[in-house]
Amino acid sequence: MIEAIVDLLFEARILKELPRSGYHFLGAGRETVAEHSFLVTVVGFVLSCMHPDVNRLKLLEMCLVHDLAESRTGDLNSVQKKYVVADERKAEKDLCKSLAFGTHMADLFAEFHACRTQEAKLAHDADQIALLLELKALKDTGHKGPEHWIPRVLARLHTDGGKRLGQGVLNRAFDAWWFDEKYDRSNS
Repeated sequence: MIEAIVDLLFEARILKELPRSGYHFLGAGRETVAEHSFLVTVVGFVLSCMHPDVNRLKLLEMCLVHDLAESRTGDLNSVQKKYVVADERKAEKDLCKSLAFGTHMADLFAEFHACRTQEAKLAHDADQIALLLELKALKDTGHKGPEHWIPRVLARLHTDGGKRLGQGVLNRAFDAWWFDEKYDRSNS
């Protein structure tokens, strides 16, 4: 029992080393799957605050584990997915099978993929908004590639809250929080 849990933790740790592959097409930027999952979870938390009627815990759990199977399949970008088929569902099933709480994880994966519940739609939006934050930061620092990606990412948002937040990301400079006068930097 404890061995399966420890194996899961080591498997999750691998995501710290696994780069997200889409940045190659941008010509700039990089992040690991773990970094992406962290930001998705933070965005999920924000969306849960904007939608107090949702099951916050379920939403955060979905955000946290949504890419966990990539420890087995790797991160395939949209071009690679035209030629390489990763059996993500099998990877998720195999990942869950030895865990006492594997059914719970399997249910989270299934709900996320079905994208029918409000929590799943918000988790998908969190996934896209995390990417949008990266694209906006790259755009604001002079990179041209994000201009082509941003409309596609916006089109994948499901919820009104996600669309509002996505538009807010685009309407704000990535470093505005740092230069905002409400923060006292006299001690810096």
